[in-house]
Amino acid sequence: MDILYLLIPLSAVLVLLVVAVFGWAVHHGQFEDLEHEAERILTDAPPGA
Repeated sequence: MDILYLLIPLSAVLVLLVVAVFGWAVHHGQFEDLEHEAERILTDAPPGA
């Protein structure tokens, strides 16, 4: 039972960390151009071209 006093706050901190990382990714445009990245593997052009 004593382990719950450690695991519950630890899981809450982990959830907040995941939400913060996801918020950072959305704010910095990581999900802006999903179609181009999905089609990039189908072309023969070298990376950066």
